[in-house]
This record gives sequence, C-alpha cells and structure tokens, in this order.
Amino acid sequence: MYNNFTNLDLIILFFRSLTITYICILVVSCTSEITKKSPKAVLVIHGGAGWISKGSVSDSMEQAYVNTLEKALLKGRKIIKNNGSSLNAVQAAIEHLEDSPLFNAGKGSVFTFDETNEMDSALMDGATTNAGAATGISTIKNPIQVARAILDHSVHVFLSGSGAEAFALKKGLTQVEPSYFFTQNNYDNLLKAKASMEEVKQNKLGTVGAVALDKNGNLAAGTSTGGMTNKRFGRIGDTPIIGAGTYAENGVCGISATGHGEYFIRYVVAHDIAARIKYANQSIEQASTEVIETLKSKGGLGGVIGLDATGTVVMPFNTEGMFRGYISLDGDPVVALYKEDEMAKP
Repeated sequence: MYNNFTNLDLIILFFRSLTITYICILVVSCTSEITKKSPKAVLVIHGGAGWISKGSVSDSMEQAYVNTLEKALLKGRKIIKNNGSSLNAVQAAIEHLEDSPLFNAGKGSVFTFDETNEMDSALMDGATTNAGAATGISTIKNPIQVARAILDHSVHVFLSGSGAEAFALKKGLTQVEPSYFFTQNNYDNLLKAKASMEEVKQNKLGTVGAVALDKNGNLAAGTSTGGMTNKRFGRIGDTPIIGAGTYAENGVCGISATGHGEYFIRYVVAHDIAARIKYANQSIEQASTEVIETLKSKGGLGGVIGLDATGTVVMPFNTEGMFRGYISLDGDPVVALYKEDEMAKP
C-alpha cells in the first residue's frame, strides 16, 4: 500500500502518528489527573453559634476552643485519609467535641429547668439517606453514638428518653452517672437564669456538628446538643429532627445547623438548603446564605455548616460568632470563632 509514497511522505506519516499518540496520552493523563483531584474540603465542623463575640472570652479560652476544634478536624480527616467512611469521620469529630466541657454537647451540656441534662443527637448517611436520631439522653457518654446505633441497627429513625437509652445499652454503649455531665459554669448559668426568671435566651446558643465527604463521594452529616439552658417540659430542638437541623444526600449536600431550634424546625432549614440545590439549581453558597438571611428576618438566630458534592464549604450565620472550621485532604485545619474572622476558602 506504500508503493506510491515517497520516503518523505513516509517520514511525514510517521511523525504525524507520533503526534497523535502523544496527544492521546496527554488527554488520558489530564483526565486521570482531574479524576484524582481531591475535593476542596473533606470535613467541616461547628461548635455552636450565638453568644460568642470578640472580647467576650480570654485569650487562653480562645486558644482552648481553637485547639479543640483543630483536633476534631484532624481526627475526622485521619479516617478519610485512611479510606474510611464519611459517617465514621463525622462521628469521630463530634465525639471529640462531646468529650470537651467547652461545647454544649456531651460533657459540656447545659442544664434544664429541673437541673438535669437532656441531650439530643442525629446522624445521616447521604449514600443511603438512612438516619438515626435520639432525644432526652441523660446517661450515655456520647449521644452521637446513640444516633449511630439507631442508624445501623434499628428499623426506626428516632428514639427518645428511656427507650433510646435502653436501646443504647443493648448495643453496648458506655453509660455514665448523670454527674459526669456536671460543669460548674453551666450550673451557675442555670441558677442565674432561674433567679432572674429569665426565659431561654436566643443569644446563648450552642451545638456541635460535622459534615464529611469521603473518597467515594459519600456525604454524611451529624449534630449533637445539650439544648438550651433552663429549657422546660421536655423541649426538643432542631438537632435530632432530620431535615431541620441535620441532613445529607449524595450529589446534593450535607448540612448541620446550630441556633434557635424552634425556627430551624419551622423552616426545615437543612432540607430547604438541599431542596434549593436539587430543584432550583442553586449553588450551596447561594442556597445556604439565602436561607440563613430569611431565618434572621423571621427572628431566628443561628447558622449552618455544609459541603456539597465537590467539597465546597459553606458556613453562613447571622449571629456575632460561630465556632467553625474545615480541613482538606492534605491541608492544615482552618478555624474561626467570630463574625469578623477572615477564612481563606479551600
């Protein structure tokens, strides 16, 4: 077939074939690089929104908050780096915050009017949309573990009080005496509130939460709280209500909320953000920002953290501050406390 070709023609054909082969290799290489590219962030956390403002705590206390948030991020990220699930990463980060007396969850939970601690938690798997939630926990060391046990082992989604604790014990979770949750600062705050006949205040809020995106593209979200100081009559906030304070759906987003729960319940905040992304084609930035702005116009204070399927981080809030932070697969933890704190985007 080459009888009519000159030597020059054959040389030209040879180099053309080399060029085409190089281009193909380059395209495959670039595509592979894009496929391997890490998401912008793999874990985002919060430690409550509301009461904190610049100058309201000492420098040493500020550093304690920052250190605890950073360690929670590193613990969660370690799981993802080792090919662990987003569910496990969320749980690990929240457990670390629950074990600290600095946050209103687990060890640091605030007191009810009856001088008890009643804790709520929720965990949602974006891959399956399975969820577990618990309310009225008073003797289980880590309430987020109750939510996980329900998610993994129960046909139900939401358990309460003694039933939730009985289920937790059946699953081997650690039980503690109610005194484990006693902190003098929280007890003093309750006494002050009762002495002044003060109703639950919106400006003293707090919760912990996390959202993670693992290497398989699975999203998960979890939230844990001690509720509000001086709450009465078995009050339940948004934290354990799927779609209000906690939501995750693969390909859409994961959301964890903190703030005045009654408003987050009424406006189904976490799911509203997801629905705007899913049905109105809004970005997670636009959806979360608009929802939190609307919430404020209705009188609700608080904020959310979230990740979308690409690892885009959002942390909008309408209060003076929100404990918050994120971490990428290889970067250092990034943490902020106050409204005026600047945070570089991943």
